[in-house]
Amino acid sequence: MEGKVALPFVGMVLAECAQVGLMIVSKLAMSKGMSNLVFVFYSNALASLVLLPLSLLFRRRELPPLTFKIFGGFFLLGLLGCLAQVFGYAGINYSSPTLGTAMLNLVPGFTFVFAISFRMEKLDWRTSTSLAKLMGTIVSISGAFIVTYWKGPSLLRTVSSLNLLNQLVSQESNWIIGGLLLALDCLMTSAWVILQALVLKKYPSELVVVFYYCFFVAIQSFIVCLFVEREPGAWSLVPDVKLIAVLYSGVFGSAFQVGICTWCLRKTGPVFISMFKPLGIVIAVVVGVVFQGDYFYLGSLVGATVIVIGFYAVMWGKAKEEKTRADSGLRSLESSSRKVPLLQGSIEEI
Repeated sequence: MEGKVALPFVGMVLAECAQVGLMIVSKLAMSKGMSNLVFVFYSNALASLVLLPLSLLFRRRELPPLTFKIFGGFFLLGLLGCLAQVFGYAGINYSSPTLGTAMLNLVPGFTFVFAISFRMEKLDWRTSTSLAKLMGTIVSISGAFIVTYWKGPSLLRTVSSLNLLNQLVSQESNWIIGGLLLALDCLMTSAWVILQALVLKKYPSELVVVFYYCFFVAIQSFIVCLFVEREPGAWSLVPDVKLIAVLYSGVFGSAFQVGICTWCLRKTGPVFISMFKPLGIVIAVVVGVVFQGDYFYLGSLVGATVIVIGFYAVMWGKAKEEKTRADSGLRSLESSSRKVPLLQGSIEEI
């Protein structure tokens, strides 16, 4: 059992580090004038090229055929992912990677709301697990409002020769607009997680699913870019921070990070994956303060703490609910095994 958890544990730590790095390099690229739509297209197009040979090489032999319904699921998965990335990168451009990482802890709460709406989860007011999930969702959303609308006094800032990133990111941020866009990103991501779980049940191949996801995101973002980005200069990729950001995003962001999370989702379930979201806050704060010269505000500390409390309340309710189901299933199995010998004995007597 420990071996089954060890690999997903290492994978999720690496995935969270890659996620924070993606937020930082995307902020740098957009601060140099790169469009978030063009950035989404380039990164997913590169990820598709990376994943295509891997999906063919490691494709399982026994897989269901690619029907029109499954392709429709891939297309919707790409649409939700495209919206999430566009809102997310725009939100980071208006605010900071630290705020973006803190807001990601809204994903479990929004996912719970979606699961209730689509009757994938049952809400029983008489049980502590349902109350914990409901209250945790409300607390997480409240923490997001604190982070978005209240900065408070500055607690910490590092001023040193290491703040090269801060020199690159010199534009004034809009915390409220960035927070609202990041909340929309979390909303789209929650819907994406639910749809991804349904798609993996019908087509259980992580690499193929992630490839088609990146492929459809690239196509959809390209179509939008044709109407929005009319200037040829918006598509240029000279060897500077823009090119580095695209290479990092395509390989470590879209391909590696999404692929690892999809694999861990099938191996351990969404509860295990969600437990690592607070780790991203710690990584983002350390990198932002030490290397980027960011201010660390009291509002960020209080809001992130409230989000984490609500987050773990949802996770506690979910984990206890699954344990109760497993125990009840084990008891029913034991009771049925006791009845079998008695039944067999009575048949033998007859």
